[in-house]
Amino acid sequence: MQSPDAPDTQREARIAADPLYTALVRDRQRFSWALTAVTVIVYSAFISLIAFDKPFMARPLFGTITIAVVLGAAMLVGTIAICAVYVRRANTDYDARLAALLDKVGR
Repeated sequence: MQSPDAPDTQREARIAADPLYTALVRDRQRFSWALTAVTVIVYSAFISLIAFDKPFMARPLFGTITIAVVLGAAMLVGTIAICAVYVRRANTDYDARLAALLDKVGR
């Protein structure tokens, strides 16, 4: 006797075996790792500047606003931008590819 979840398990196995699914996962992981690398490099550079060049980071740009404050704000905006780039790609490319795959194997 089959369990109630058996059809779902079979469907998941068909999806996992499909080359379109493996390509989708590979592309999504590659893109995610690239965005992660950008984030880590930017944050590491900022922390390195704080650690090794305090006089540079303490230079005022506009009154009491220093380079560190401007770079910190730029990192925050950049992080939001990276998130927006991922969401846009997920909503346009990855979701469409997944819907096509689900239609192929049957919802």
